[in-house]
Amino acid sequence: VQLQASGGGLVQVGDSLTLSCTASRRIFSNNAMGWFRQARGSEREFVASISWKGTVTNYVDSVKGRFTISRDDAKGAVYLQMNSLKPEDTAVYYCAGGLRPYAGRDAGAYRYWGQGTQVTVSS
Repeated sequence: VQLQASGGGLVQVGDSLTLSCTASRRIFSNNAMGWFRQARGSEREFVASISWKGTVTNYVDSVKGRFTISRDDAKGAVYLQMNSLKPEDTAVYYCAGGLRPYAGRDAGAYRYWGQGTQVTVSS
């Protein structure tokens, strides 16, 4: 397994949750990382991305100010801190490894995908 996501669960509206994803050195080094999500019956959606040195981050508008993406190069890990969760955040969340140091919202810019972790926000 090259990408391993964890940290999902069942939470209440307004709660916080942190997702983690560890990647092999081959995937993590010098490449951007991202998080996507897919709700039942919907297409996969970009959530956040972070450049290889962590200097550039991007977020979908619906999570700006609530979610924070970060990375720990020493651990080969990328995180998604999610605050003020809403029912519409319910989805399977996937971490993804990019092909280049910078990657945006396009899923095509990511080559490696984890297995996904379920986040359910209950009202």
